[in-house]
Amino acid sequence: MKPLPADRRRFLVGTASLSAALLTSGRRGAQAQAPVVLGIGAHRYEWVKSWGPLPGDADYGNTHGGIVIDEAERLYVNTDTSKAVLMFDTEGRHIGAWGQEFADGLHGMTLVRECGGQETMFLTHTGRHEVIRAKLDGTVISTLPFPGMAGIYASPNEYQPTGVAVAPNGNIYVADGYGKGWVHQYDAAQAYVRSWGGPGNGDGKFQTPHGIAIDTRAATPVVVVADRENGRLQTFDLEGTFIKVIPGMRRPCGVHQLGEDLLVPDLAGRVSILDKNDQILTHLGDNPNEALRANNGVDRDQWQGGVFIAPHSACWDSDGNAYVMDWNFRGRVSKLRRLD
Repeated sequence: MKPLPADRRRFLVGTASLSAALLTSGRRGAQAQAPVVLGIGAHRYEWVKSWGPLPGDADYGNTHGGIVIDEAERLYVNTDTSKAVLMFDTEGRHIGAWGQEFADGLHGMTLVRECGGQETMFLTHTGRHEVIRAKLDGTVISTLPFPGMAGIYASPNEYQPTGVAVAPNGNIYVADGYGKGWVHQYDAAQAYVRSWGGPGNGDGKFQTPHGIAIDTRAATPVVVVADRENGRLQTFDLEGTFIKVIPGMRRPCGVHQLGEDLLVPDLAGRVSILDKNDQILTHLGDNPNEALRANNGVDRDQWQGGVFIAPHSACWDSDGNAYVMDWNFRGRVSKLRRLD
């Protein structure tokens, strides 16, 4: 067979290379458009791109607090700004904001359904050194008394509560995560009852009891504490008696329950899901870059769909979709849509 002229060979090689490049580019484009899916089994989620934008794509401001959802499926997101609580619907549409008086320190939120069906909110504030009971528009109803009767604090400034939980019997539990490392209990009338814990790494002791929740999966509710810097959860009965340690965490910040499962935001770059036996079912969005984990200063150009930075709070809606707040100076909240 007669050889092709050199210029003809170069043309065919170039055409083949271009075709291969276009094919590869097309594949890459298809991959880029493919949904990001996390999890396994019954806990598979699609990462929703760019959920919850503010007008003009403005920053939220530092997200160093909580995220909760009410019975009307409205989400409340803490920031450190004068808009201390941002409100969204589950599709990510911004529907309001409040909390100018709570700027710089609003840290944890818990929603409670009271007699008659009314919902109220308990807020912890590290800068004001108090726990506040409020309506869902931020109107203050009352404040819990400073636990000076515990004999732990030289002044209220040492008290920096980070989480609050309310049991079915109305008892209130406050985690002093950034203060002295104790849990304080109040009765339904908001009178001080007792305190337990304190610094340490033994059973019943804490190093930053950051988040707290009531676990109602069994017949008898228990208190769950996210013992962050000890890398574990701990459970107690409603009188503060130690029950057990749940290991396997890095730096857990809180707990949210849906049915028989628990959702645990972990500051060190992932979210964990535990089953009814407190066994880990899966980790979501685990950040492979240790330098970016628990790093408040990660800018938008390093955000990646399907990868968390510093999960500080998380909750499920009634359909099992998950919402995760990263601790981030610009503010970051992500939605994971649950897949059937």
